[in-house]
Amino acid sequence: MPSKAAPPPAKAKRPTVKPAAAVKPKVKPAKVATPLAKVKRVSKPAAQAQPPAKRPSAAGRDLEGHRAPAFVLPDQDGAPVALESLTARGPVVLYFYPKDMTPGCTVEACDFRDHLAPIRALGATVVGVSADKVEAHRKFIARHSLNFPLLSDTENKVTRAYGVYTKKSLYGREFMGIVRTTVIIGKDGMVKKVFPKVKVNGHTTEVVGALKELR
Repeated sequence: MPSKAAPPPAKAKRPTVKPAAAVKPKVKPAKVATPLAKVKRVSKPAAQAQPPAKRPSAAGRDLEGHRAPAFVLPDQDGAPVALESLTARGPVVLYFYPKDMTPGCTVEACDFRDHLAPIRALGATVVGVSADKVEAHRKFIARHSLNFPLLSDTENKVTRAYGVYTKKSLYGREFMGIVRTTVIIGKDGMVKKVFPKVKVNGHTTEVVGALKELR
């Protein structure tokens, strides 16, 4: 009998290889912007304001307890008058006023005129100061029979030194001018009392009272 042919070799099974799972990159979720209305803003502390350099206030109040600024000014006759020569005789009532011949300044000057005796009895001298010229002072004194000198500070050097030349306003208009102020200076040259923004009615009574306290 003829021999049977050998069966063909069986095909080897290839191993099934599963495709690798796709690796998804890790993506961080995007930050959602917070509405501005919900954001709490932390304000930084404001820088502390630096205190201004010490100088006389608008009405000269800071001068109390300090040496009075020295000066030499011409009086109504053009003669020079020094503060030192005034304090050598006793206390000085140095009153600053805006302008000759004006209503308030006239009332104030006449009030000092009428109450000069009790002021002098306390050893004090009264002197007025404004930016008017010497000639204007002379006319002012003659018209109202003033019995004390008026000094002319046309460049406002002394009024600035005493802190009484400052910004003023009238009917909405701003301008530089003298604030009505009275300064009492002792015989030692120190400022004893300042009356800022003087109200003319009854002011001489305040001055006499302050002079009595200095005795």
